[in-house]
Amino acid sequence: MIHVTDRQIDELIDFEQAMPALESAFRDQARGNAAVQRRVRTEAGATKLSTLGAVLPEADVAAAKVYTTLRGQFNFVIVLFRASDGQCLATLDANAITRLRTAATTTLAIQRLARTDAQTATIFGTGVQGRAHAHAIARFTNLKTLRIVGMEGHAELAHALNAAYGAQGVQARAIEAGCAAEVLDDADVIITATRATTPLFDGLALKPGAFVAAIGSSLPHARELDDTTLARASRIVVELRDQAREEAGDLVLAAPGVVDDSKLVELGDVLENAAHGRQRDDEIIVYKAVGIGLQDAALAALAYRAFEARAK
Repeated sequence: MIHVTDRQIDELIDFEQAMPALESAFRDQARGNAAVQRRVRTEAGATKLSTLGAVLPEADVAAAKVYTTLRGQFNFVIVLFRASDGQCLATLDANAITRLRTAATTTLAIQRLARTDAQTATIFGTGVQGRAHAHAIARFTNLKTLRIVGMEGHAELAHALNAAYGAQGVQARAIEAGCAAEVLDDADVIITATRATTPLFDGLALKPGAFVAAIGSSLPHARELDDTTLARASRIVVELRDQAREEAGDLVLAAPGVVDDSKLVELGDVLENAAHGRQRDDEIIVYKAVGIGLQDAALAALAYRAFEARAK
């Protein structure tokens, strides 16, 4: 049995390969050519076991991601099958894939849903996802001014971004968490990648035309966005409508009537032009991510095929 490690995955694939693979998978979903298994959580004592998966016939794969959560720590593994004959192809570590697929999908959403003249981003969070998102948007969007908001690690991340992308015109600055309000009213893009359980900012601070990506949690009791942000949004884009309604605390905890079903749009439909993305420069759009098995399956297939090609 082939097993592909996180280190090998980091060597085999990066955002440049991940983004088109994810876009293709989301468009397959929108066309009805993929099936997604919603996350199932099982819990006993301090340990939580979660599973999610997808079947992607166009890529000839089916995959399930299984992971444990214990004292806030995650351990992931993906089991990959060939869809056409059911053969198990490999198992893969999934920490690298989870980091990569989340930031790559947000970057796709920014490319499609942010204003075309967007230049300035404010990023909340300096953990694994905050760092991944900062590097992804520095490389693959036109955002040039990045403000990194955090309680620790924000200065180091800003320095790393300036060192890596300064020659391309990127300017990153570290902002103390208590000063975040100062860098909201002019932000074209706001990314929240935290473990906050209550809203990080007042939605009244958002400028018309802002794009907000909330990716920090898939737990129904945790939220990063307030009702004002959701109410001001003309559109709330999610990966899978039913799963978002169950898991996204930003939606679950919203007051009645704030998140009307007519506002909810799936990302695949936007990418496939089956649903409207941005229609006006002054509209606020929210992207709320919880992570779905489609993303894991798409990147597991990509990593496995790169592994096989290198082995030949």
